[in-house]
Amino acid sequence: MSELVCDPAELRELFLFERLDDEQLAWLCRDGRIEQLEPGLAFREGDPATCFYVLMDGELRLTKLSAGTEIELTRTDHRGSYVGAWTAYLGERADQSYVSTMYLTRPSRFFVLDAATFSAMMREWFPMAVHLLEGAFFGNRDKHERVAERERLLALGSLSAGLTHELNNPAAAAVRATSGLRERVAGMRHKLGMMAQGKFTPEVLLTLVRLQEDAAELVAKAPELTPLEAADREDAIGDWFAEHEIADGWDLAPNFVQAGIDIDWLERVAGTLDGCTEQVFEGAIRWLNYTIETELLMNEIADSTARISTLVGAAKQYSQMDRAPFQVVDVHELLDSTLVMLNRKLGDGIALVKEYDRTLPPIPCYAAELNQVWTNLIDNAVYAMDGAGTLTIRTYRDDVCLAVSIGDTGPGIPADVRRRIFEPFFTTKPVGEGTGLGLDISFRIVVNKHHGDIEVQSEPGSTVFTVRIPLERPTAPE
Repeated sequence: MSELVCDPAELRELFLFERLDDEQLAWLCRDGRIEQLEPGLAFREGDPATCFYVLMDGELRLTKLSAGTEIELTRTDHRGSYVGAWTAYLGERADQSYVSTMYLTRPSRFFVLDAATFSAMMREWFPMAVHLLEGAFFGNRDKHERVAERERLLALGSLSAGLTHELNNPAAAAVRATSGLRERVAGMRHKLGMMAQGKFTPEVLLTLVRLQEDAAELVAKAPELTPLEAADREDAIGDWFAEHEIADGWDLAPNFVQAGIDIDWLERVAGTLDGCTEQVFEGAIRWLNYTIETELLMNEIADSTARISTLVGAAKQYSQMDRAPFQVVDVHELLDSTLVMLNRKLGDGIALVKEYDRTLPPIPCYAAELNQVWTNLIDNAVYAMDGAGTLTIRTYRDDVCLAVSIGDTGPGIPADVRRRIFEPFFTTKPVGEGTGLGLDISFRIVVNKHHGDIEVQSEPGSTVFTVRIPLERPTAPE
């Protein structure tokens, strides 16, 4: 790099400075400088923006990182093109770092102002323009933040309603099962009272206790039956009870079938109690029925409370409650917790297909914010399918990145819309149903915060959003 003589007359030839007077041009030459830069890197994206550059002659190339790869934004040799610290006049209220990387393709000459000098010049020469620019810049940023916050609150409200609905079902089932269990236990106490009156001999009592333990084991191992298989077994057991003169045996049969008990087992019970009176035999069958019902009800309570625990765990995983914002996590846990939160939206008409590569390593990321990305993409996919279709979520390795693709079988996104979907406030949803910030927020989270990439491919009947997150991060954020 070498510093050259600054000529005010040459500066006037540049469109940025053509309307400045002689005094202003002399000020620029006094406080600025002409630099000759050699081909190669001039400054890098993310570094502190210390200078404002105006191209005098030569050629520059601007790039931006995407998924660990530098994407060329522009290449120009146009005199007067400016880059660098052009937002310096906003001071500490705006991020003062280079938003792209600049390379020179050949020896190039620039007029250079230090960021502080450029800021002072703007405020002294164009005070009204600076106020207008500040208003536009911060007004747009504040509007974006307010609408983005509203979208997050709306999404949270929707997810909370869905979670409440999902929690209500197992909670109500547990309450019903508990009430039924209380009745069955009361019935067993009644039977114990009858036993205390001597209607069962000690030998029969021991036999009943053994049969009770056998029945409990059968309940734990009961097979899954199709509706047709269950109906056939209920008919067979109902007939068996009728043959053995068990009152209301048809009402007892479904419990025995659900417990996995068949005719052979009942025949063994009859053989064990051979010689007992009909009253004792029927009492034994009803005692076993109480045992089966209590086991089934306790299973239902266990299943319901386990479901509640799973939902609470998924909500905690989704929100990343009590966890560091930046951490190393298994992306599949994030995806599954998001699916649990959105389960009500999927409904019965949408088939879910998960193609996970479980060999993928954990990734360093802002987990809660990635969950917001999955929420936006899945919600959009479900909306596009209008309640019927296939949602496919796939994970795989793509070079140095972990890729997550979320596909739907909706009508597709037209080409003219596809070019604009990541623009803030752009939406195809009816007024009041979308803010147009879901994909913009997702883009910022993936690209800006994770240095990843997000893209879409779409045709009628197939739309796939693909998110790529680097598998490794050079340094963790502060």
